[in-house]
Formats: sequence, structure tokens, C-alpha cells
Amino acid sequence: MPNSSSLTQFLLLAIPDRRELQLLHFWLFLAISLAALLANGLILSAVAWDHHLHTPMGFFLLNLSLTDLGCICTTVPKAMHNSLWDIRTISYHGCAAQAFLLVFFIGTEFSLLTTMCYDRYVAICKPLHYGTLLGSRACAHMAAAAWATEFLSALLHTANTFSLPLCQGNALGQFFCEIPHILKLSCSHSGYLREIGLIGVSVCLVFGCFIFIVFSYVQIFRAVLRIPSQQGRHKAFSMCLPHLAVVSLFVSATAFSNLKHPSISSPSTELVVSVLYMVVPPTLNPFIYSLRNQELKDAIRKMM
Repeated sequence: MPNSSSLTQFLLLAIPDRRELQLLHFWLFLAISLAALLANGLILSAVAWDHHLHTPMGFFLLNLSLTDLGCICTTVPKAMHNSLWDIRTISYHGCAAQAFLLVFFIGTEFSLLTTMCYDRYVAICKPLHYGTLLGSRACAHMAAAAWATEFLSALLHTANTFSLPLCQGNALGQFFCEIPHILKLSCSHSGYLREIGLIGVSVCLVFGCFIFIVFSYVQIFRAVLRIPSQQGRHKAFSMCLPHLAVVSLFVSATAFSNLKHPSISSPSTELVVSVLYMVVPPTLNPFIYSLRNQELKDAIRKMM
């Protein structure tokens, strides 16, 4: 078996063998990527163009669209190339770059979703302190902290994973490079445990953010139900439901991917699950926000 020093490429086995399915996947990925690029591009343009969206939520929504575009551009173009040209390989350094960018963008997205939850909590539960707690400088600091923290986390995970000796072949049961699948190829017990420890720390932090989101929404819904007017409750729900839907989609898709039973694992299943948690959320996020946010819909309509 080759070790990591002699590996020059990895095999992506989730790509099907039949030519008809390869072309189907190419056109499917093309349609999804164009929809994601168009939708997120419209949101980026609308937030930058309309001064009514120059708010903390608009600022965080702009950052969220950037992470969605990053996730799509990291995985889909290579998958489209491989499906179109009947290729199943990715270079060693390309795999390392892809793994790093995935951890970076996914981690940043969840950090931003947590920060956006805090924005909704302050807007609903502490409206008089909104300008003080979420000024432009505070928003910039929170966004910068999310990007910088996840950059360091992705760098640490990637450097540790790709420093491990790999002696279990070079086949990955995915259409992109993902750290858990690369760890299966490792033959270093201590290095493997070190990376598992790092993943455990990350999981604890993610769980802490999830608890914060749940607690915040409990407080938010309690405050909303105390609003006397139906119009006020409707406006508050319109502010919160898009964010809650995006969080639910992100968490449920990621949890299903990582917690599914090994007995249901197969190349076709891995492909479907990977698309559900890696490609579908970045595509649906802008539609969820634009459907419920009247200001965003008005800005896109004016811009068009």
C-alpha cells in the first residue's frame, strides 16, 4: 500500500461508473451551481446596492452568502469536471486545499448563523439596546472573529490530517475530499487519536453554539407571544423564521450525514447524502431569506 509520502492523488469513488449517470450528475450539478450563484449573487448585490439593507442582519446575510458561494465553488466545479470527463481522481494538494476550504466555509457559516441568532435575540428581546449592542463596529468584529477563528481551525485540522501517514490506499467514498474519509486511510494510531480529539473539541463548540441558538429562540418566541398586536407578531416571526429555517436545514443535513448508520453506506447513498448537506443548503438559503424578507424582496425587485 502507498504511504502519504508517495501519494500523488486520491480516487473519488462516489462518482458512478455508468456514462448516463455521470452526464445526469453533471447537468444536475450545473443546474444547482447556477441557481446558487444567481441567488447568492442577487443577495450580495441587493445588500450592497440598497441602503435600507445596510443593517446588522444585512451585513451578516452578505457574509452568509459569501460562505454559501465558497461551499459551492469548493466542491461542485471539480465534481462537474470529473463527471463530464469520466475522471475519478484529484491531486494530493488539490485534496488538501478542498478539505481546508470545506472546514473553513462550513465552520464560518455555522459561526455566522450563531451570530445572526444573537442579532435576532437583541432585536426582539432588547430592542432599546439594539444600536448599542450591535453597532457597525461590533458587527464587523463579530464577523471578523468568525472568519479568523474558523480559518485557524481549518488550518489546524488540515495540517494535522495531511501530516498523518496514509497506508490504507487512496480511495475516498465521496465526490470531494472530506477529513473523516481521509482519516480512514491513516495507519498512525496516535495521529488519528489527535485528530479525533480536535474533532471532539470542534463538536463541543458546535454543540455549545446549538444550545445558545435553542435558548435564544425560546426567549425570542416567549417575547413574540407577548406582543399584543397581530401585525407586530407577524413582523417578528417574519424576521426570525428564515433564520430558524436555515439553521434547521444546516444542522439536520449535517447531523444526518455524520450520524447515519454504517450499514446504509454505499457509493450512491454517500453521493445523495453529500449533496443534501453540502450542496442543497447553500442553494436554498438565499431562497428561504428572500421569500420571507420583504425588504430583501423589494431591493431585488428594484435592482432587477
